[in-house]
Amino acid sequence: GKAYDEMIKHILASPDLSKWKYIMTMEDDNLPPADAHIRLLETIEWGKYDAVSGIYFTKGPVGLPMAYGDPKRFRETGVLEFAPRDIRQALSQGTVMEVNGIACGCALWRMDMFRELQPPWFVTVSDVIPEKGPMSMTQDLYFCQTAKRAGKTFAVDMRVRVGHLDIESGIVY
Repeated sequence: GKAYDEMIKHILASPDLSKWKYIMTMEDDNLPPADAHIRLLETIEWGKYDAVSGIYFTKGPVGLPMAYGDPKRFRETGVLEFAPRDIRQALSQGTVMEVNGIACGCALWRMDMFRELQPPWFVTVSDVIPEKGPMSMTQDLYFCQTAKRAGKTFAVDMRVRVGHLDIESGIVY
């Protein structure tokens, strides 16, 4: 989380970089298609979303989709959750799915979000709260939680299918 946070602070402090409209995050264990940046830009330019990511899966035998939480439930109940979504229909149709949270591995973000929201933006949370048991939250979902509560919107573009490389085994999920 600290590295992402420092990156955003650096960009916003730069006279040239601070003028950017978008920032794309790409992690070294992700294998995006060659046109990922174009497709994500098309989706975000439609104007409906503040950030959009490609679809990829967690590493390991379960392989959960990194498309988190149901925004309809959040709008109706105020309950903000980040359970992996059932993406089967959207994936088979190659559509865009609105979600509560996205991962940073292959994502395009509107810079205005970082100008409007106060830092820290990205924090990796790992705590143990006795009455709740072990809790953790990745830096990307931490940001999405804060941004979603501030009215920001997120989506996953199922046209952008990203491999998620396990560097030690060489397996791509």
